[in-house]
Parts: sequence; structure tokens; C-alpha cells
Amino acid sequence: MDNILAKVLPQEGGLAGTSSGAYNAAIALSGLLALVGVAFGIHTFFIGHEHAYGVTRDVPWGLLIAAYVFFVVTSTGLCLVSSIGHVFGVKAFQPIAKRSVFLAIASIIAGFLVIAFEIENPWRMAIYNVISPNPTSNIWWMGTLYGAYLFFMLIEFALLQMEKHKQAGMFGLMGVIAGVAAHSNLGAVFGLLNGREFWHGPYMPIYFITSAMMSGCAAVIFFHWIAYKANGWKMSKELEESLQSVAKLGALLYVVIMFFTTWKVLSGITGQPPGKYEAMQAILTGPFAKNFWIGEIAMGLVIPFITILAVRARNLTALFFASASSVIGIFFMRYDLVVVGMLVPHFHGMDIVGQPHLYSYAPTLHEWMVTLGGIGLCVMLFLMGERMFRGHLSESH
Repeated sequence: MDNILAKVLPQEGGLAGTSSGAYNAAIALSGLLALVGVAFGIHTFFIGHEHAYGVTRDVPWGLLIAAYVFFVVTSTGLCLVSSIGHVFGVKAFQPIAKRSVFLAIASIIAGFLVIAFEIENPWRMAIYNVISPNPTSNIWWMGTLYGAYLFFMLIEFALLQMEKHKQAGMFGLMGVIAGVAAHSNLGAVFGLLNGREFWHGPYMPIYFITSAMMSGCAAVIFFHWIAYKANGWKMSKELEESLQSVAKLGALLYVVIMFFTTWKVLSGITGQPPGKYEAMQAILTGPFAKNFWIGEIAMGLVIPFITILAVRARNLTALFFASASSVIGIFFMRYDLVVVGMLVPHFHGMDIVGQPHLYSYAPTLHEWMVTLGGIGLCVMLFLMGERMFRGHLSESH
């Protein structure tokens, strides 16, 4: 009986468990950040995107597309990692299911918020997606599949709350299928653009799915650690072992992404392929070198991987800091992927007079605030979910 109570009753000092003002302040601040981001986004409709954002005709995608990719990649990864337990029956991953599904919903909603303000007329996408479908368009499929994905995830989470695990597993499977299809399609949005050599190729959809699972592992550890610190609960042995299993899976995926990254670099410099070589030089030694070496490689891959190996995936505090480093590094990955692919001029090899070697781009205040608004919304939903669903402790952990 004592063990059961220890699992569900908050310990002293927890923010949510003691209903402290600090927890309420965290919800209020994240909500305020979301509102400020929405306000800046709405302001762009009045002054025009061309005045509010740093994107141009030459560089039409920028920070907001990168932030959207970051959120939806994380959401898909959370869905895939959580499905290992409650959809495919791997017991070690079952304790993380409910919170991970909820976080997948929160992060995809944050992604939708960001992309809504990136699109000049977002309501047209919702309307014409239905009344004028275009199955030959990857963008149409992206909206359709992510809409279906969110629907299945919402139903799955509701069924998990009602302890209807068999039905939840069925909808979870449909969510996995929709998520994989949507995310590989998002990779195809980049990979099928033969006018952008930095992205073009069949490996991009596979890379997106793999990096999504890596992002999901980092997010699972990151948010679970914060949740238990905020709630003041002591983790059960089952949950600790589950997070250790997630860390081990993450370590494997870090190696896989290192493999992808190595060959991406080699294929981009060997033979100096036009377009791709210039973009790769911008990452390796040019203006994005710090982003790549410090953000992507060090923070996103090497530090988390070495930390997991050093503690043998057992020290949860160390795993939290590794996951925090990974989440930050992954944001750099998405930003570099989107922006660098846009900077090489289409006719870069024709020595056109007056054409720059690389286009320039810098996010504006509006872009930063909308991005921070998406982060604020995600954090607010996470904190509110902890309170509304009692730290998701109704599951058997």
C-alpha cells in the first residue's frame, strides 16, 4: 500500500503538488509568451509578411519554417517512441505512454500555430484543402496527413485516459501510420525539390523519420524529468527503467544520425557537386559553421551520446542535461537544414554579374516572437496537462 501511495501522492517541495505560486507563475508566463507571439503573428497580417519577416523572393523559407519542422518532427518522434510500448507491446516503454502522447499533441499544435502565421492566408489552406484537393501536391498531403495524425492522437489520448488500452492501441497504430506517412511526406517536400541541390535526394524522407525518433527520445527524457521535479513525485522503478530504455534507444539513434551526417558531408564535398558544395561550405567553414559544429554536432549529437555512454543510461539527472543539450542542438539542425538550403542562388554556376555567392537571411523580431510564442504554447500545454491529468499518473507506473 505504501508503494502505491508513493507513486500517486506528491512529495514535499513539488511545485504542482504543493499548488505553489511558482507553478502558476510558470503557466502564466508561458501563456503570456504564447499570447505575445500570437499578437506579433496577427500584426503581420496588417503590415504584410514582406515587411514583418526577413524572408524574400530569393529566400522564401526562414525561421518559421524551421520552427514548424522542429515541432512536427518532435511530435512525430514522441508518437513513435510512445507507440513502442502501448501499440507494439514492448513493456519497457509502456510507462511513458500517456505523457508522451499528450506531448505529441501539444507540440503538433504549437507547430500548427507557427505555420499558420508563416502562411500569408492560412485559412485558405484549411478551406481549399477540402473543397479543392490536389493529390499531386506534397503540401496538400502534408496538411491532410498531419490533420489525420492529430485526430488519431486526440482519440488515442482520450481512450488512454478512459483506460481503454486495446482501443487506444488501435488508434495509436493509425496515428503511427499517419505520422510516418506525414513525416516522410514532409521529407519529400524537401527531397523532391531538384532546384535545391542541398536537399534533393531520396534519403531525405528516411532521414526525417530517423531524426524524428531521435528527437522523440530526447523530448521524452527532458519532459519526464521536468514533470516529476515540478510535481514533486518520486519516480517509480518501472518509470526509471523505462527512461533508461529510451536513453539507450536514443544512443543508437545518435549513431545513426552521425552516420547520415557524415555521408551528407562527404557527398556534398566530393567532386564539388554544383549547388550542394557551396551550401556545404557555408556549413563547414562559412557563416553557419558555429551552428553546425557547436549546435548540430556537439550539442545535438556528441554530448548527449557521450553522456549516455558515460553514465550507462542510469543517472537520470545526467540524462536530463544530455536531452536538454540534444533538444537545443536539434533546433539548430532544423534551422540549418531549412535556411542553408535556400541560400545558394539558382544560377550560381553561371557567373551572373551582380549575383551574390550566397544569399543572406536574418530572422526579424516578428519571426523570433512567433517562434517563442510556439514554444510558450507548448510549455503552457505541458504544464496545464500535468495539473489537469494529475501528472499522467493514472497509468501503471
